Amino acid sequence: MSKVDVLILGASGYGGGELLRWLSVHPAVKSVRGTARSHAGKPFHAQHPNLRGLVDGAFEATPDWTSLADSAFPVVFSALPHGELARLWPEFQAEWTRLGLANKLTVIDLSTDFRLDPSWVYGLVDWKPERMKGATRIANPGCFATALQLALLPLAPWKPAFVAVTAATGSSGSGAAPSETTHHPTRATDFRAYKMLSHQHEAEVLRTLALEGWEAPLSFVPQSAPMVRGIFATAQFPLPAGIEPSALRARYEDFYKGRFFVRVVDGSPRVAATTGSAFADIGVAARHGHGAVMVALDNLGKGMAAQAVQNLNLALGLPEWTGLRVAGGYPG
Repeated sequence: MSKVDVLILGASGYGGGELLRWLSVHPAVKSVRGTARSHAGKPFHAQHPNLRGLVDGAFEATPDWTSLADSAFPVVFSALPHGELARLWPEFQAEWTRLGLANKLTVIDLSTDFRLDPSWVYGLVDWKPERMKGATRIANPGCFATALQLALLPLAPWKPAFVAVTAATGSSGSGAAPSETTHHPTRATDFRAYKMLSHQHEAEVLRTLALEGWEAPLSFVPQSAPMVRGIFATAQFPLPAGIEPSALRARYEDFYKGRFFVRVVDGSPRVAATTGSAFADIGVAARHGHGAVMVALDNLGKGMAAQAVQNLNLALGLPEWTGLRVAGGYPG
């Protein structure tokens, strides 16, 4: 196939920067452009200094749809704030239809806007990945939602009576603009919970588990950890009657067999082993009738941009690791 031409909407944020990093070296990508109204005209490295000397180009104020319409394989990644793509969607669709772009354009959205919309393919790429082939509207999962679903999906046939999940995230998950609760000095030496039992990612997790036949009794408490990147989720549950502890690890190894970017590890997974990569590492433990599953991943990688590129690969019929076969930057 011909190489694709990519436009990133909202390219100045952390998600946009990660997309620029991955896509600039992707062998199936011919060109990458990015919009950021408040940074229009500035080079990409003005917001993403790690890209200096490696990724040419400058932020554009608005999308150049006419240019993208000339591409044989146009792709849009949206890294806009939550709600923004949904607001602009009618305007964009009208313009794409006018230019003959609508039916050949692949759109991958990183926000919450379309994750529960059945007309979009939900992009949890390691769950039934065959759904992605040929998809042109993909809603990328949230970072917490990715970790929780990777932890809980293998349990669906067993339907534990109760599941309690705690998950700690790094500060980059709050975006590039600091607030009182996300600013580095207020969290660098702190550890706290937030949005207890009410995080917005629960809805997509429960929807996926319900599709697997499990109305999961989920209790989820997110936590703010003193790290920049990464998520570490721990799910605890009673082992169903008749399930031996030794069966737990075997269950996860079997469920993720063939999933290149999901690794079942010995002991605890480590966030630092996944940072900067598309990998999610899973560890399991079982004793005295209780089970625990731990997931570590990079919230900007597997939890966001790297998973979005993995989705693009499968949508295009490419091997899922195309442009992504990179180890984490251990020890960080």
